[in-house]
Amino acid sequence: MEVKEISASHEERMKKALEVLRKEYASLRAGRATPALLDKVTIDYYGTPTPVNQVANVSVPEPRLIVIQPWDKSMLSPIEKAIQKSELGLSPNSDGSVIRLNIPQLTQERRIELVKVVHKKAEEGRVAIRNLRRDANEDIKKLEKDKKISEDEVKKAQDDIQKLTDKYIREVEQVMDIKEKEIMEV
Repeated sequence: MEVKEISASHEERMKKALEVLRKEYASLRAGRATPALLDKVTIDYYGTPTPVNQVANVSVPEPRLIVIQPWDKSMLSPIEKAIQKSELGLSPNSDGSVIRLNIPQLTQERRIELVKVVHKKAEEGRVAIRNLRRDANEDIKKLEKDKKISEDEVKKAQDDIQKLTDKYIREVEQVMDIKEKEIMEV
């Protein structure tokens, strides 16, 4: 493997770590209705765990309301039960054809708890990126040990990896700040 390949593959993995963080944040309730809140809610659909958005139409007609319209009416009850069991803390209202989820205003206490979760997830993202930096540096050291590159090339490659790491950690910080503002916004 060549230095450029190591750098490119680790950058790709850093991008993926950032995307995972964004998806985690999308499923956090920030007091505003979004279909992404239901991304982690799954139901048993003919023996297969299936996300709600794959068995129903999920829409947000108002800022504090999610409407779930199952394609198969027999899925109403399993969807309701899955939402109640989830960690969303929402209670579904069904009228026999659609399920309505009212998103209550967050309390200040709950907002502070959510910010802590946001910070924890950001730290997990930073750790993942730093681990990728360590792996890339180990791969580079291995090339040097195998006499495929010189000491100067090792230094330059490690500097490049550090710049990538710094870039993605800054992006994690930006994503975290945006989500924190969204949660604290009343």
